Amino acid sequence: MESFIFGGLVVISLLLTIQAAHTLYLMIYTWDQPDVDGRTKAPDHFAAPALSFTALLPARHEQEVIARTIDRIVHSNYPPHLLQVLVICSADDTGTIARVRDKLEDLRYEGINNADLVVFDDQPVNKPHGLNCGLRRAQGDVVTIFDAEDEMHPDILRVVNTVMVGERVNIVQAGVQLMNYTTNWYSTFNVLEYFFWFKSRLHHHAKHGSIPLGGNTCFFNRKLLLHLDGWDETNLTEDAEIGLRMCAMGERIRVIYDDRYVTKEETPPTLTSFIKQRTRWNQGFMQTLGKGSWKQMPTRRQRWLACYTLAFPYAQAVFGIYTPMALLMMVVLHAPVTVALVSFLPVLLLIAHFLTAVVGLHEFTEAHGMKPSPGIAVKMAFTWVPYQLVMAYAAIRALRRQMAGQRNWEKTEHVGAHRPTVSAPKSAVTAEKAMRSG
Repeated sequence: MESFIFGGLVVISLLLTIQAAHTLYLMIYTWDQPDVDGRTKAPDHFAAPALSFTALLPARHEQEVIARTIDRIVHSNYPPHLLQVLVICSADDTGTIARVRDKLEDLRYEGINNADLVVFDDQPVNKPHGLNCGLRRAQGDVVTIFDAEDEMHPDILRVVNTVMVGERVNIVQAGVQLMNYTTNWYSTFNVLEYFFWFKSRLHHHAKHGSIPLGGNTCFFNRKLLLHLDGWDETNLTEDAEIGLRMCAMGERIRVIYDDRYVTKEETPPTLTSFIKQRTRWNQGFMQTLGKGSWKQMPTRRQRWLACYTLAFPYAQAVFGIYTPMALLMMVVLHAPVTVALVSFLPVLLLIAHFLTAVVGLHEFTEAHGMKPSPGIAVKMAFTWVPYQLVMAYAAIRALRRQMAGQRNWEKTEHVGAHRPTVSAPKSAVTAEKAMRSG
């Protein structure tokens, strides 16, 4: 019996070691290949505006943050006649709808008429359905997505116009970056996940033509989206699913990560919210893996990379189950030296991940003009293992929901923690309303 347990422990340890080593490689991919990093930067000079854009802005219970996001998009550095902004809400979300209508009234008073509200009253009430409703109203050559709390860079449309026109690509994924790395104990690692994902890992996926797209700041040729019938409304990670579908069609996806032009977001404000968000992402990957559209990719390498990526939540779930069992066996069983050494290999890789994260934090803060506190590495050391266990728990929770057939959308709340604390100036209409109410 003991030999069977030890054999299983060795197999699981080796598999986790291989997986962890590959993840580490993806984390440092662009640093290991400087030419890749250079190719993924934004252009230094912008082409003349040629493409028209439709920005889809799905929102649900976002009355606290939506007005500023609309304002930022419509005032981007791009000709207004080439920009359409569609805010998309479900009919039951009266709070957000009222706030959007107030903001649109303010904009029209300023002479800005390129923003509108799209309200749907059918099922399902989720992001992909809202996006499809917006797509039917879209008029731009290019359709892009921003989330309700996004701080998009005012020049990002000029960047994408330059790339799409100059390189003749139909899909561009630009960088997204969480910013508030000091808000709570898990936010540092959450911020760094985005940093390594968009700055490094996605470039590896793009090179090999197997890329799960992000949920916003991705840009699509509108005709291509219509040809695909839009987003899968049953999928909890509609962004990753449509990216892999487009790869299966042979479309090249251009990834841009430039610290100057990232779309800034916030980490979920509570641990419960973070777990729900990560559960949704994990379950969406499980759904996409089961759907099997990735199997239509033309090469074996593309299919393997897609399968590996989509199956990652299962590996995290195994890690969550494996860890307490391994600790228990360390106490109860007297493992042979070889077994003990092999079982320690995943731990060594986790240490390597941690050290890479510390270095990444310093690069991230330097790029954005921030200075980490001297004790941040100590804090990270104490929270590293708990963070991994939370991630594993979210994967196990996703697996349980998937097996139980639960497909409902667990929304992530937003509080604007990534935004400056100084309030944006009121528009003339808003000020006039305040004077009247006074």
